[in-house]
Amino acid sequence: MKKITTLAVAALLGMTLVATTASADAKKGQKLFAKMLKAPCGMTGAKFAAKHTQDQWEAIGAGKMAAEITKICPKVKAGAIPAAAMKDLNDFSYEFASDSGNVPAC
Repeated sequence: MKKITTLAVAALLGMTLVATTASADAKKGQKLFAKMLKAPCGMTGAKFAAKHTQDQWEAIGAGKMAAEITKICPKVKAGAIPAAAMKDLNDFSYEFASDSGNVPAC
């Protein structure tokens, strides 16, 4: 009985850590947007993310995110955003897409 209880507690702890990690990317992307893109884009994160649906943001992915940023925000120069930030910005955009029902705070 003690082994089952220990296993259940460990599984519960593991699930909470996974849930925290999964939501961290969108939050980091939100901070990156506010720091790097809000002023050059001239729009809030909500307006930026609402440019596409979740399916469209998923199709864009981190690989095409730089091109999409320069398309939506022409004042942002190519290479101005580090490649490491693209996944987080894509996760942020996906999380707050037009069909998500979520609204970011930036």
